[in-house]
Amino acid sequence: MVTHVEHRWDVTPQEAIAIQQRLRSLVVTENRLGPVRTIAGVDVGFQGEMAQAAVVVLRYPELEPVDYVLSQRPVTFPYVPGLLAFREGPVVMDALERLRSDPDLLIFDGQGLAHPRRVGIATHVGVLVDRPSIGCAKSRLCGVHHQPAQMRGATAFLTDGNEVIGMVVRTQDGVSPLYVSIGHKVDLETAVVYVLNCCQKHRLPEPIRYAHRVAGGERLLLGVSQPSLF
Repeated sequence: MVTHVEHRWDVTPQEAIAIQQRLRSLVVTENRLGPVRTIAGVDVGFQGEMAQAAVVVLRYPELEPVDYVLSQRPVTFPYVPGLLAFREGPVVMDALERLRSDPDLLIFDGQGLAHPRRVGIATHVGVLVDRPSIGCAKSRLCGVHHQPAQMRGATAFLTDGNEVIGMVVRTQDGVSPLYVSIGHKVDLETAVVYVLNCCQKHRLPEPIRYAHRVAGGERLLLGVSQPSLF
């Protein structure tokens, strides 16, 4: 996957914030999606001071894995809330550059616009590679919301002041909701549709479920039926 926008990663937190503010002006919040035949899940795991990124590409709508890559590198940026893309971004970019296929859509285990400066990792990396992307997080970073109803597909707006920054989505009956937000080149309604379509029997979308296990060390056999991941 080709990088369209570049910046340094070896920066101070203050410089990182300035980079986020520059990237924010490049975000496209309208649909620029063509036909979606493949979706990639992106997740990062940590072992001590090493980060391991997994990108798993699934055929859509079948949600069968067809490709995946792993990348490792030492963690060099401190843990700073709101700047996690600078801890995870370098290893994610390494993995995306090694990817043999070119997925139509990326779903990140993390935030997109639902971020204090509207540049979570799904937005940050989506802009760098100029690909449609969605943030799908398990917890809230900022904003307020009402609780959606308990049935699958129920939603509630996530707002920060007068701005809608994401959607709180119940992906299965009675489970804790997910926080879905625009990454890049996808509108919020479409992001919610794809997240729900990728949630078959579980809370998390299948691309993220696969990426989470691969980032944790599991290996996939492509082209064969996969055992249940959870």
